[in-house]
Amino acid sequence: MILYFAWMIFPVCKPDLLLLFLGEGAPTGNYGYTNSGYSVHEEENERLTESLRTKVSAIKSLSIEIGTEVKNQNKILSDMDSDFDSTGGFLDATIGRLKTLSRGSQTKLLCYMMLFALFVFFVIYWIIKLR
Repeated sequence: MILYFAWMIFPVCKPDLLLLFLGEGAPTGNYGYTNSGYSVHEEENERLTESLRTKVSAIKSLSIEIGTEVKNQNKILSDMDSDFDSTGGFLDATIGRLKTLSRGSQTKLLCYMMLFALFVFFVIYWIIKLR
């Protein structure tokens, strides 16, 4: 009966080709489909889907790790920023004190302090060179 209706729709085809087209007479494969190549494609699609699923999960875990690393790096950068701000304030206060020292009549004391610093650097250099 189905062959007759199919032959009415496709009158040019031979009846044995219609049987192959309809899948009648062929053993059934996976999922109740005929072995007309569809099950092979279905299995390949399943395999590719599983491969894609593993790749997506790997990319997801990698992106989560990258997000965690970015959060840690941002925390470190904010800590460094606050440390640099406090160091900058300390240096500004020191430079202000040195300016106050140089403006006063204590230039002799500043000169002695600079000579002492140079002497200390030369002693350290001499000790390092002897080793």
